[in-house]
Amino acid sequence: MQKKIFILLTLIALIPSLNSRAQEYMTITGETFAGSTENGEMIRTVTGNVVLRQGDIVITCNKTIQHLSKNSAQLIGNVVARQRNVTIYTSEGFYFGNERKAISNTGIKLDDKKVILTAENGEYFFKKDEAFFHRNVKLYDTATTLTSNDLTYFKTENKVIAIGNVKIIDSENLIEADTVIHLRTPKITYAMSNVKITNFANHSVVYGAKSENYNLQKYSLVTGNARLIQIDTAKAETKGGAETIDTLLMRSQKMEAFQDTANIFIATDSVRIVRGSFASKNDYTFYNRGQEKIITKKMSKTSAVPIIWYDNSQMTGDSITIILDSNRIKMMTVNVNAFILSQNIIYKNRFDQISGSKVNLYFFDNELKKTDVFGGVYSIYYTYDSDAPNGLTKSSSQTSTILFLEKRVDQVKLYGSPVSEYYPEKLVKGKELSYTLPGYVFYTDRPTKKTILGNLNKHSFK
Repeated sequence: MQKKIFILLTLIALIPSLNSRAQEYMTITGETFAGSTENGEMIRTVTGNVVLRQGDIVITCNKTIQHLSKNSAQLIGNVVARQRNVTIYTSEGFYFGNERKAISNTGIKLDDKKVILTAENGEYFFKKDEAFFHRNVKLYDTATTLTSNDLTYFKTENKVIAIGNVKIIDSENLIEADTVIHLRTPKITYAMSNVKITNFANHSVVYGAKSENYNLQKYSLVTGNARLIQIDTAKAETKGGAETIDTLLMRSQKMEAFQDTANIFIATDSVRIVRGSFASKNDYTFYNRGQEKIITKKMSKTSAVPIIWYDNSQMTGDSITIILDSNRIKMMTVNVNAFILSQNIIYKNRFDQISGSKVNLYFFDNELKKTDVFGGVYSIYYTYDSDAPNGLTKSSSQTSTILFLEKRVDQVKLYGSPVSEYYPEKLVKGKELSYTLPGYVFYTDRPTKKTILGNLNKHSFK
């Protein structure tokens, strides 16, 4: 067999100007070579175990076609480019020596020992340690997987900017957005436009215009018409042969989650909540999942009072605290300017009312069983005889206890200078709305599933 002749080609000829430096030009070695001229330009073709070197950049391939005056080369077959801990793989590509840039349109892979990046095409700048990848981009590291249409990778900064159908997934979350900026070293992720965050641990999905996730601090923020859907799989029940699952729906302009030492969730600005027969409208909601405690309150003296609806009752006050037990309401406290309004299911113009400085409500099996009222108590309760209307009772006291049976007032106990007055049915019928306490407001804008979610499939979060 004829021995192959190994030829060393030192290609530093055709220096375009006296100011050019020799180290900007590449050297190529291979088994065979041929030279030609096209349009006045010298071209050299090298085949067989090709090695291209420029400084600390080493590229190997099966064949190269070098354009000497342009200081560039076409790379063909099993292309591998290396610089320090960066390795790039492709079947065909181009290398531009003046820019120290490699590009490929035939599928490209980058491995820098920190991430693995693949795409249909891309380019890498060795001087800047920057990559620009396009079409079906995938990035893998030890913690996350990211896919997108386009991606810019700043190796030195450990920074990624992904655009178009972006998805970034880790062990706990899936973030989807039009644009994502991911900082790998501090583990911070910014998502913008049509953001959707799915949390696998608590079975929740959050939508919004923008999000920030600080992994090390265990803190996340979503802004811009934020919407939360959380399914409580532990509360699945079977009714009529079909399984129903308890779902929490929330909408606000700002949502924050703190998961460092406690599992805390805060919603701010135009908060709307719906969960089963429970609904709320407020400016601020604090939810400690670990302690199963929810607090809603006014943000300022001029802010609207928080409103809570439960079944056919409406509660208002400067602040409202809800204590849960296994995600069911156990106790509710209404502080300062407390007012409770309960509408009769059949007689819609009849509202039981009670006001005081503080109200404690106690629930059992999701039904209100007892209410304690403190401080300047005033009340109006309608009475019934076998479901037929039978007038009302107005009363006042220092404190009061109300007992409920089947969602109706069963007993009313007054303490501390009690005063009570009965109004017969003939004085009440047709004049029900003239019997109201100071501060009476019947709110009709109770949030619903539709008002919170709208049409998420068509809505755009920009």
